[in-house]
Amino acid sequence: MNRLSPFNVISLTFGFAFLYLPMLILVIYSFNKSKLVTVWAGFSTKWYGELLSNDAFLDAAWVTLKVAVISSSIATVLGTMAAYTLVRGGRFFGRTLFSGMIYAPLVMPEVITGLSLLLLFIGVGMDRGVMTIVLAHTTFSMCFVSVVVSSRLATFDRSLEEAALDLGASPFEAFRLITLPIIAPAVVSGWLLAFTLSLDDLVIASFATGPSATTLPMKIWSSVRLGVSPEINALSSILIGLVASGVIIASLISKRHSVRIQQEERAAGRFENN
Repeated sequence: MNRLSPFNVISLTFGFAFLYLPMLILVIYSFNKSKLVTVWAGFSTKWYGELLSNDAFLDAAWVTLKVAVISSSIATVLGTMAAYTLVRGGRFFGRTLFSGMIYAPLVMPEVITGLSLLLLFIGVGMDRGVMTIVLAHTTFSMCFVSVVVSSRLATFDRSLEEAALDLGASPFEAFRLITLPIIAPAVVSGWLLAFTLSLDDLVIASFATGPSATTLPMKIWSSVRLGVSPEINALSSILIGLVASGVIIASLISKRHSVRIQQEERAAGRFENN
């Protein structure tokens, strides 16, 4: 069967064009000299300079990065702990409820999640700002980290941990020295996924934020409602570059880890043969 049939080639071409051509056009027009985003007037980088001098966008970018780093780090720790409990905890009382609460944000509409968190913050009397956005992003991104890490733990060779325990290591030392380094690519991938989701979030942040904190997606949304400016194109291009860099880094880490595991398995096989 010819997998590269004309139908497959045409389908892939139109599919990739539909997905990535608008982003490519956006990046190209971010270097447009004209203030009109639909009229090309020559190559220029002045809008990137204008963006760097826009205090409103810079403040929103700083809030977004701070929230993304903090929330993704907390979500990675909690998600890894939840994944380890689900995979290694066996059957315990409340496991079904626990797993349902972990995975619920995956299928819950963002409007419902944002509204629920808003009512929670109002109910406990918490002032909305950076901290509430961090808590909100941690809540919905933790489940994604848990899914990524649990899939790696499910295929983990537990004989390595058992060997470490037989040699006198404590359960914590076995996890720190054996399990964590092996599942590190999944943990890093989970962190990058949570970071990207936090950067991109608009709906939940709009419920959890207050007057003292405005994230970058919210700033972009409020600016686009008054008309698309070349600065928006420049800012979007930078965000595309950041997300693409994160995906490439995660892929390189995963590939490097796979190559190292294969080399170790071949070395172990040669040792057993000898």
